[in-house]
Amino acid sequence: MMQLQQTVKQFGDFKALDCVDLEIREGTAFGLLGSNGAGKSTILRLFSGIYSPEGGKVLIDGENVYDNVAAKQKVFFINDETIQFAGFTLDQLKKFYMQFYPNFSDAIFERLESMIQLPRNRRISTYSKGMKRQAIIITAIACCTPYLLLDEAFDGIDPTMRIIVKRMLVDAMCERNLTVVISSHNLKEINEMCDTAALLHKGKIIFNRQLDSLKGAVHKVQAVFADKEREFTAADFPGLEILHFEKTQSIYHIIAKGEEDTIRAALAPQNPVVADMVPLTLEEIFIYELEGLGYDSNVFA
Repeated sequence: MMQLQQTVKQFGDFKALDCVDLEIREGTAFGLLGSNGAGKSTILRLFSGIYSPEGGKVLIDGENVYDNVAAKQKVFFINDETIQFAGFTLDQLKKFYMQFYPNFSDAIFERLESMIQLPRNRRISTYSKGMKRQAIIITAIACCTPYLLLDEAFDGIDPTMRIIVKRMLVDAMCERNLTVVISSHNLKEINEMCDTAALLHKGKIIFNRQLDSLKGAVHKVQAVFADKEREFTAADFPGLEILHFEKTQSIYHIIAKGEEDTIRAALAPQNPVVADMVPLTLEEIFIYELEGLGYDSNVFA
């Protein structure tokens, strides 16, 4: 597994990570969410051994990563920039990484390249942004590392090729239990690819949840009560963990945590005439969770 244990990372006076604990188990598709400066890319650079922490530990399979060649060979990090490969052709890029990753599979590389058919003899500097991302992603998968870290990996890739690249990643996860960690601003991408996600804000993890359990644990209710003269408040539903409560004309909009039956039972004593459950998007769930924790929902901005 990959672990941060009370990890601190500072850049001068700026604390990018503040005593963070995180555990990412083998075979997981894990998403890192948060605004710019939240600490997402810092975590990826710590796990890949680019940064050393000022405090705590950064572990891959129980070993410290920084300055540890054996641990680093278990990780491939796809940066949000590809300028360092500008002078290479695709074949030169392949040969470069074959030097550092002993499990590199030429057969996998050729199979993946045949799916996207990049120009092999042109320098990567002449590629479009999306083509550059495709080149490094197929190289990363061919390195056959147990852990693959992607920082805004799908940025610049057109929708059709995005589907192909995602399929490549899913196939690798199924074939060899690859662990994928994706940093993104895009909740849709995280929702499609990941089974677990953590939300970061100002160097701290706000929460870390399995997405399926999260979706089933928060509900939006649109309710109308029989007593229309009474002005209800959240305090009138003591058995309900309410994240958001507001009224528009006669309709109450309630965001509550819990199973649907539990929520309906908590509303029942106030005689609702209508109590409709409305599906929430992942973005709405995260925003209301933040509000419930007392954080500014603009973290997603």
